[in-house]
Amino acid sequence: MFSFLRQRPAPPKTTPLDIDGVRIDVAVKVSARARSFRLSLPASGPLLTLPEKARWADAEAFLLRHRHWLAARLPRAAQAQRLMAGVEIPLRGVPHLVVPTGALRGRVEIAVTDQGPMLRVPGDAAHHPRRLYDWLKAEALADLNAQSAFHAERLGVSVRQVRLRSQSSRWGSCSSSGTINYNWRLILAPPHVLDYVAAHEVAHLVEMNHSPAFWATVTRTLPDMERGKAWLKAHGRALMAWQAPTQAS
Repeated sequence: MFSFLRQRPAPPKTTPLDIDGVRIDVAVKVSARARSFRLSLPASGPLLTLPEKARWADAEAFLLRHRHWLAARLPRAAQAQRLMAGVEIPLRGVPHLVVPTGALRGRVEIAVTDQGPMLRVPGDAAHHPRRLYDWLKAEALADLNAQSAFHAERLGVSVRQVRLRSQSSRWGSCSSSGTINYNWRLILAPPHVLDYVAAHEVAHLVEMNHSPAFWATVTRTLPDMERGKAWLKAHGRALMAWQAPTQAS
């Protein structure tokens, strides 16, 4: 009785998918223009698109049937990159070679040498990933706090809190309460890219949607927003390949 009053529950924003023992977060999008389910791999990560009236159970079944298609393309799209000595990390878009200092104590430091920029990391090799991760997050938080405050002032809104996450398919999210979550990997992108994501998320405090009014708001605070948006479209998938240490969430 009254079954006609029951509303179909909204699908989740993301859904986990196990591929060869590795959890992959698949973004979920409902589209009024979609006529069938579609699985794609844009720069931001795997995306499952649903028609408006689709049942979530059918969408999950579709995703499971096509997980092998996704598994075959993910390794070619972006090999996992680890934070460790000997690799080059693109700090603010500039490759920095990670070099152990040999000292047991100290901070991660930037050094400019004849061989190019370096990140000098103290401590035991087993602790290098965690030290690098913590340091990169601190740098990201500082930059994102600054740019969020900058765009908030320009748009006349208030950011309550800036937090970092390690999402595998999103660069940021904004709540109506004023809390903004950013992906820590933005510190690996050129500064204009981080600035674009900050402008994008702060603009959601004015328009909580992706309407023409929203994009006009982003453009108002960042006139050359297309530059950062285009960079993410071209290189975002490779940036997502950088992995946090396994013990980090």
